[in-house]
Amino acid sequence: MEKDLLQMLLPAGLLDYFSITKIEEIENKESKEKVLYIYLEEINQIPSAYDSTQYESKGFYAEKTIQDFPIRGKAVYLRIKRSHWRHKQNKSEIQNDYTFISEGSKITKELSDFLKSTD
Repeated sequence: MEKDLLQMLLPAGLLDYFSITKIEEIENKESKEKVLYIYLEEINQIPSAYDSTQYESKGFYAEKTIQDFPIRGKAVYLRIKRSHWRHKQNKSEIQNDYTFISEGSKITKELSDFLKSTD
């Protein structure tokens, strides 16, 4: 039931590929407003188009922060750690491709689309 509720609040499909590792509510020092940070870590699952026996997990890229819709008047930031894998022989790297991050920005695609529609 908790996962169902979280899926309604977070970008569509996010919890299919990521697990929540921590949620923090922090007071912004400048504005004194509460800010919500949701920490997400990619589930270690190689992209389906690749042969898992040919690749090895190489851990996570540096964490990225993207802004999402506010919840209960609090700014929401998703702190995302993404996995990557390396081919065992030619050393090329791969990662999953996600569309919930708006191209060239640090906000979710859903929030970007909403802001565009409001002019």
